[in-house]
Amino acid sequence: MLASKWRTAKLGELVYFKTGKLDSNAAVPDGNYPFFTCSQETLRTNTYSFDTECVLLGGNNANGIFPLKYFHGKFDAYQRTYIVKPRDSEQLTTKFLYYALRPKLSELRSFSTGAATKFLTLTILNETAIEIPLLDEQRRIASILSAYDELIENNQRRIRILEEMARSLYREWFVHFRYPGHESVSFVDSPLGQIPQGWEVKKLDDVLELNYGKALKKEDRRDGEYPVFGSSGVVGTHDTALVEGPGIIVGRKGNVGSVFWCDDDFFVIDTAYFVTSSLPLRFLFYVLPTLNFINSDAAVPGLSRNQAYTLGILVPPTSLLNQFCELAETFEWQAATLQRQTANLRRTRDLLLPRLLSGQVAVFNDTPSITA
Repeated sequence: MLASKWRTAKLGELVYFKTGKLDSNAAVPDGNYPFFTCSQETLRTNTYSFDTECVLLGGNNANGIFPLKYFHGKFDAYQRTYIVKPRDSEQLTTKFLYYALRPKLSELRSFSTGAATKFLTLTILNETAIEIPLLDEQRRIASILSAYDELIENNQRRIRILEEMARSLYREWFVHFRYPGHESVSFVDSPLGQIPQGWEVKKLDDVLELNYGKALKKEDRRDGEYPVFGSSGVVGTHDTALVEGPGIIVGRKGNVGSVFWCDDDFFVIDTAYFVTSSLPLRFLFYVLPTLNFINSDAAVPGLSRNQAYTLGILVPPTSLLNQFCELAETFEWQAATLQRQTANLRRTRDLLLPRLLSGQVAVFNDTPSITA
């Protein structure tokens, strides 16, 4: 039951809707400003048309999974992206609006129009109703949920830093050859150019095998504890593992040459390979993204295994390999710990959000208290 001072109102009464003006091709790598489109990813551009606090809602999506984001500052937006702002900031705060819309996304998906692409029309949006409490309670609810989101974002930043530290270490040692003791090592000629003495150039076929994943028919799909990998990453779960972790997954069809790591046992479908090797998998995880894999089919991109096996790979001495893997695993272990913390934070936030937004959990001085 909603608290007595909550009221229900339609978005048409509460907010203004605007749309961006840019085409999706306005995105610029490393642009100066965020560029909000109908993608879950926030792009960048060098222009800005808005400087405000608002909620961004994608207006179309092939699967009806509409991106919803909060932002305060300068940005630009795609022409199908809605910029949503309260009509009266003394009746509705922008941050609370963002959280109030989160549980409505599944409802919006069911009401969206279109076949190949799902659209959110203003008629649909204006008729969507949310429950709102008094302003002070809105602020307290938004403050609680924002604290979770800030912790999640902070963890994600730390994870990105740790991952980049590991990649930088790989480049420093195995691309620029500035590894411990490099000053006393001379260089020799090789098929890959000048390399440190004692290092070897081998064919990929000599050091690893790309193993086919297994088709998982609809009638055979059963949810479970094991992640299912395709060429785009995790695409679901299954109750049976195909590969004992840790392991590497390489995209075979679609997202050709994509590389993913999994610490636990996992399942691989037939759009990807999994790797077995005589070399440490942790080392190969950083090597494989640098290789020039070729699509074998222009119509349906596919990684040619025969072509991949002919590629040259530079193999350093075992002692240096082991030293690198030990350091890289330290970074990855810290990142994995943060990822587990982040997953727990998301679960807690997602359990708390509907209770806060329904009045089941009352908040006093920013502290939730269960009342029903």
